[in-house]
Amino acid sequence: MTTQPENQNASKAPVIVGTIVSTKMQKTLVVAVETFKTHPKYKKQYRSTKRYKVHIEEGEYTLGQKVSFRECRPVSKDKHHVIVTA
Repeated sequence: MTTQPENQNASKAPVIVGTIVSTKMQKTLVVAVETFKTHPKYKKQYRSTKRYKVHIEEGEYTLGQKVSFRECRPVSKDKHHVIVTA
């Protein structure tokens, strides 16, 4: 007999933290995630920004708010992430 985990919806996908940059779409947030990368030849660090479309069901979110999200099954053509916490 096997035991099932208590939370069936638990995902092994890592949680990403970013800042909301757009709330103009229904049930969708655009979240920017900043990372630092190092140039392979010159070893200088530079800032890189990637924007993700994140699916939300309900809740009030404002520009500049920090949110956590993770990857999930595709919700639409561009949305592959779902909100975890605000």
